[in-house]
Amino acid sequence: MSAPNAYINGKAYPLAAGETIYTFVSRHLGAGAIPVLCNDDALEPFGNCRLCSVDVAMSAVAPRRVKAACHTRVEAEQYIYTDTPRIEKLRRSIMELLLSDYPATALQPLPGEKPTAFQTLVQQLGISSSRFPTDRKAASVDKTHPYIHFDTNECIYCYRCIRACDEIQGQLVLSMLGRGHDSRVIVSLDQSFKESECVACGACVQTCPTNALSDRYRTKTFMEDRRVRTVCTYCGVGCNLEVLLKDGEVRAIDTADDAEVNQGHACVKGRYAFAYYNHPDRLRSPLLRKNGELQAVSWDEALDHIAARLDGIRQTHGVQAIAGISSSRCTNEENFLMQKFMRVVIGNNNIDGCARVCHAPTAFGMQQSFGTGAATNSIAEIPLADCLLVIGANSTEAHPVTGAKMQQRAMKGVPLIVIDPRRIELTRYATVHLQLRPGTNVALLDMLIYYVIKEGLVDEEFVGQRTEGFADFRESALAIDMDKLEQVTGVARDKVREAALLYGRAHNAMSFHGLGLTEHYQGSRGVMLVAALAMMTGNIGRPGVGVNPLRGQNNVQGAADMGVQPNQGAGYLDVTDPAVRAHYEREYGHPVPAEKGLTTPGMLNAASNGDLKALWIMGEDILQTDPDYCHVRHALSEVEFLVVQELFMTETASLADVVLPAASHLEKSGTFTNGERRVQRVNQVIPPLEGTRPDGQIMVDIMNRMGYAQAGYDPALHLTEIARVVPFFAGIRWDNLGENGKQWPVSKDGQDTQILHRETFKRGKGKFTFTDFVETPQLLEGDADEYPFILTTGRRLEHYNCGSMTRRTPNIDLLDRDELLINPLDAAAYGIIDEQEIGLRSKQGRTRLRARLSDEVRPGVLFTTFHFPEIAINHLTSGVLDLDADTPEFKVVAVAIEK
Repeated sequence: MSAPNAYINGKAYPLAAGETIYTFVSRHLGAGAIPVLCNDDALEPFGNCRLCSVDVAMSAVAPRRVKAACHTRVEAEQYIYTDTPRIEKLRRSIMELLLSDYPATALQPLPGEKPTAFQTLVQQLGISSSRFPTDRKAASVDKTHPYIHFDTNECIYCYRCIRACDEIQGQLVLSMLGRGHDSRVIVSLDQSFKESECVACGACVQTCPTNALSDRYRTKTFMEDRRVRTVCTYCGVGCNLEVLLKDGEVRAIDTADDAEVNQGHACVKGRYAFAYYNHPDRLRSPLLRKNGELQAVSWDEALDHIAARLDGIRQTHGVQAIAGISSSRCTNEENFLMQKFMRVVIGNNNIDGCARVCHAPTAFGMQQSFGTGAATNSIAEIPLADCLLVIGANSTEAHPVTGAKMQQRAMKGVPLIVIDPRRIELTRYATVHLQLRPGTNVALLDMLIYYVIKEGLVDEEFVGQRTEGFADFRESALAIDMDKLEQVTGVARDKVREAALLYGRAHNAMSFHGLGLTEHYQGSRGVMLVAALAMMTGNIGRPGVGVNPLRGQNNVQGAADMGVQPNQGAGYLDVTDPAVRAHYEREYGHPVPAEKGLTTPGMLNAASNGDLKALWIMGEDILQTDPDYCHVRHALSEVEFLVVQELFMTETASLADVVLPAASHLEKSGTFTNGERRVQRVNQVIPPLEGTRPDGQIMVDIMNRMGYAQAGYDPALHLTEIARVVPFFAGIRWDNLGENGKQWPVSKDGQDTQILHRETFKRGKGKFTFTDFVETPQLLEGDADEYPFILTTGRRLEHYNCGSMTRRTPNIDLLDRDELLINPLDAAAYGIIDEQEIGLRSKQGRTRLRARLSDEVRPGVLFTTFHFPEIAINHLTSGVLDLDADTPEFKVVAVAIEK
């Protein structure tokens, strides 16, 4: 049967299901065939401006009616007339009404700028004046915000900004106040943008058809020489961005509407925080320590010195005396080269990175349960979920675009369960918030699993056919001491039961977790229990379900995939397996070592003991980001030879014997792999800053100097090698990734995979492993009277990890310090007032910072961030590690307050 038709200006065109008149006409005649102002394809149809009006009839001779094309569904055999005389007259009248209150000085674009959508429409319709009187009073322009500027004089009341804030970000900051001519868009409770709860995602600016909303970079109207599409360098969401260049400089960043990851959305960091790239603080020359001072030298001198020192240490102390730490901020290709350098050139497996340090419990726990440690599903499936479970992940701040999607789903009434010791933003929309005591994830998950079993919510068919070990698991789960766990977690059992019913009864339940689950003494065990929860309810292997870790940095997934870990090489292959080593030797042309290497904590201990003599760090500031600052500093001071590759003179770089200036992500090409296993191209936007080199080229240079013939840094070339080495990259090539990348595993024919474990698990059958709660040594060893508070840590929206990049952008005007959240009851007991500077002390050290009274944390719990080196919060954190994966327990620190 042929598709039904409708008629546009007398000509028949085929219909598609669910089309509006506007989308139908635009599909066949082009986007400008019907003028629009209030419509944006990223928003729900609204029908406010009526500029899109068309004549509609049910036959060629039937009477015609005026309809708004943007929200009227097209019907079969309908006749649509887009430009009849009365429609043109109506549109002109609408435009004249708008122009009556619009500043005449704003009808033309500013010199050197592109016209706005409204200016373009005015020109197309040939209207330059209005016959209607004006009564709008001039208003001042709000430029209080570091990025967003608001000029209400140019507002045409289209509601697009309000809807974008509501429908895309879910922040609900903008609204309309007043009626008729007194109407105006307001921010929060009629405040300035700077005073409001605006998160500066830029969605309102992007959708605004005038310059009523603009940004400091004039992104919307900027007349660029060139646009380059690339991937954001901040979190693991992997947003696609378009970089706007003028005269060879980065002048603004826009988003890509066709990006599968972010659909044209972004956060304040991705959209606006790029000024670090040419900041005066950027390192611009290799530095070599001479007579106790770092002095600028040539690249040849620096690299020759490094090669000689490493070779000397290797000959004198053996290969195990050298170690390397790679970076989740660098590309897949650069991480691949770094681990290859350590294994093939140096000759050991002493390679680690923050990907393993922070998310090793995810990899270990999911590998034990499923056979692979990556996200089972795709972020695009959030709209398919009937229940969302978020544990230990403050996604609206740490993964903002994904967090906004979760928030939107919850705002539509889908049950949301949040397990977090803080009352994070998502809890405003949560059906159930289980506000547990930090460090008790395993106890709470045991309770949750108990009720899923007790209430008969186990998917017995799935469990019986696709898993093993459930009988013992069930027996252990039903034997828990509910009274004890209720007391330990501080969460009432009835609330846990409510959450269990929501999750267990949902057809599609999708879980997400972050470092609030992994960075614990029982982090790996907690991940196994989340995996068990998904398996026992059959929430694996189909759309809208699964277990999905949220990766903190831009290439955490990729760094791990590339073998930046001491026990597994590229592709998660066991280095102790002779067959695996033979595979590597064939591809590398050189033997690889069999002995497992040192983790980062192991490296630091070895350095303190005098066993580790040389350490090469690529793109990590471990002195600020790793636990127990004093221990880390002592370890680094004991290393005979320290090499650091960096963008800026970080705390770690300041201790180095050689500092190598690296290129930023805007200055090189490669690939990043986001949290949903999507491998995407990072395209070079500008040449490397003079004096700097891409991290990958630095690795190539040193490999060649030390006797290994490595081809120059070329992502396409290296990706071809990776595809031979890493089984799940088999079908990935630089030229077949396209704009939106591919999700591994990718077969040799280029077919990628959105959902894992559809028919079977990687390990065959999913494995159930029950774990009883065990208290962290951090609290067992501590004196509750001396250290009565639990400090937990995290990040804020405005900054990224240690903040070396974002602190060198206008983001510093949004948040300029770390602060301590303390419950008002605790503050009152200690006589602490808001903004007061107080001291914190733990067994490891002490620091000072300002207090902020907040009920985000419950009594007895404190929270802060680690973005600013002057606070150095890791003076306080301990060396307690995950039981299975050597991940530091950043999330539980026993502390005392000092006024």
